[in-house]
Amino acid sequence: MRIAIISDTHDNVPNLEKALKWMKENKIEQIIHCGDLCAPSMLRDILAPNFSGQIHLVFGNVEDRDLTPKIAANYKNIKHYGDQGETEIDGYKVAFVHFPDEAKKLAQSGRYDFVFYGHTHKPWTEKIGKTEVLNPGTLAGMFYKATFAVWNTDTGKLELKILEKI
Repeated sequence: MRIAIISDTHDNVPNLEKALKWMKENKIEQIIHCGDLCAPSMLRDILAPNFSGQIHLVFGNVEDRDLTPKIAANYKNIKHYGDQGETEIDGYKVAFVHFPDEAKKLAQSGRYDFVFYGHTHKPWTEKIGKTEVLNPGTLAGMFYKATFAVWNTDTGKLELKILEKI
């Protein structure tokens, strides 16, 4: 299965629409969003109607903490986890948060195969113990180029996508 890891969308509608179009064309089955989607309308008007697979979502530091989870609850394929998400996908234990310090602590626990995070807008990957830690960068393209990652659960490989090159 191929899963898109995205973060820090910051209300950038054109970038999110372009990424979703690519995801559909490339048979992405799930999305993990590591926070800062921002306006709840991004979920209702862009993400939900344009992606039919499972969407996993956590809060960033600039979210509507009341309305976003309420909107997510209206869709069977969207799960909002609050500040920290944890799930199992194809036998891999996965955690996702917004902040890098929290991601590092989760990785150091040794309980996860993959930990994903955002906030810094800088794409980054490292191994902490047995855990692969990844920041997919910023889909908004703020401070760095617009990026997201694709995780292939069949191979365990992570690949960074630069939005302007897809």
